Amino acid sequence: MAGTLVLEAIVVLLALPVVADVGGGVTWASGGYLVALALVMFLGAGLQRRPWALAFDLGLQVLLIAGAVIHVSIGVIGIVFAVVWGFILVLRHDVQRRMDAGLLPSQRVRRPR
Repeated sequence: MAGTLVLEAIVVLLALPVVADVGGGVTWASGGYLVALALVMFLGAGLQRRPWALAFDLGLQVLLIAGAVIHVSIGVIGIVFAVVWGFILVLRHDVQRRMDAGLLPSQRVRRPR
């Protein structure tokens, strides 16, 4: 999840030239919003061991989708990454289910040869 946040922050920063060229230009508000959001994502990548990290990550997705007010492309980036986070949640649930059932390869008892 930390890697996903770092990649997402990079994509948000790469959206600045798009907003500058295609949108109405980068203002202090739009540029500040995107840079601050990317910085919070970078910082959040280091907080993934905290119990509230998943809620924090999903909250960042809401803020990114809300960036559609700045430019539609920011909202599209938010939706794409929301789908990625949804897939991460599905994978996380599947691994947890297999751990609870003892089905992971590392949980199997090895028989001596």
